[in-house]
Amino acid sequence: MGWSYRKSLKVGPFRINLSKRGVGHSVGGRGARYTRGADGRKHVTFRIPGTGLSWRRQVGGQSRSRGRRW
Repeated sequence: MGWSYRKSLKVGPFRINLSKRGVGHSVGGRGARYTRGADGRKHVTFRIPGTGLSWRRQVGGQSRSRGRRW
C-alpha cells in the first residue's frame, strides 16, 4: 500500500483538486458538474440530491469502446 495525496479547494462554484498526479478542476453545483481531471479526461456529472443517484459521462476525445471489434 502506497502513499496518496488529495486536497480540494473550493471557491464559489469552482473547485481546484490537487493530487499526486497533478491539478484538476471542476465547476458546477449540486445537480450538475463539469470536471477536468489531472490526467486530462473531461466528465459531466448529473445528480439527484438526497437520493444517491448520479449519471456520469466522459465528454470529448475518444471513448474506450471505440475501435473494438464485436
